[in-house]
Amino acid sequence: MCVTGWELAAICAAGLVAGAINAVVGSGSLITFPTLVALGVDPVTANVSNTIGLVPGSYTAAYGYRAELSGQRDRLLRLGAASALGALIGGILLLFLDPDVFEFVVVVLIAVACVLVMTQPRLNAWVAARREEPRAHGGAALWVGVLASGIYGGYFGAAQGVLLIGLLGIFLDDGLQRVNAAKNVLALIVNGVAALLFVVVAEVDWAAVAGVALGAIAGGFLGARVGRRIPARVLRAIIVFVGLMAIIVLVYG
Repeated sequence: MCVTGWELAAICAAGLVAGAINAVVGSGSLITFPTLVALGVDPVTANVSNTIGLVPGSYTAAYGYRAELSGQRDRLLRLGAASALGALIGGILLLFLDPDVFEFVVVVLIAVACVLVMTQPRLNAWVAARREEPRAHGGAALWVGVLASGIYGGYFGAAQGVLLIGLLGIFLDDGLQRVNAAKNVLALIVNGVAALLFVVVAEVDWAAVAGVALGAIAGGFLGARVGRRIPARVLRAIIVFVGLMAIIVLVYG
């Protein structure tokens, strides 16, 4: 992809917003992926390049929550193994399934992600109710859930943060900010493992990667510092709008 100045600026801006959203909610791919597709990048290549580009932003988001990560080392080592394995499986599925299958499946995944984002307040309320049962460790059920989320994240990834927050909140007896911090680390692992796989064996659009990464680095810090001040309704509305635009582009583009 040979990008013009305004196209690179658009990709960087999308990366900035996505990095901030990923730090707070976890649906940033609904911003960057459709932006790349709209600029003419093949959907599978766009997904691969988007995953690689978002890794630096995932790191800055996790670093921004480092205070909330205190005392979670053992938990994250266990769950991180599930995330890494899931990401590897999901990335392999992306690379070896027919591209036409991806274009169909990704429309469904974007629609599901939009529904997850819209229903997040109810999900959070359910999580809060379940948290009445104290659980210091998530056990096998949480490990399997994180594995499944990793497969989803390695294959596409939009709203994997919403899935992770729901799972961690249900199975762990911990505050929401610490849960969100753990979510950022697990999302970093998923994106990082998938990115390593894609760099080795997939077709990558490095101009797109650079644009997404530049924006996502700043966005990760921004999201970790001030992203929680964004009104939740506004944030959800933006994500759902972009998701619907992505579906339109994929179906009718």
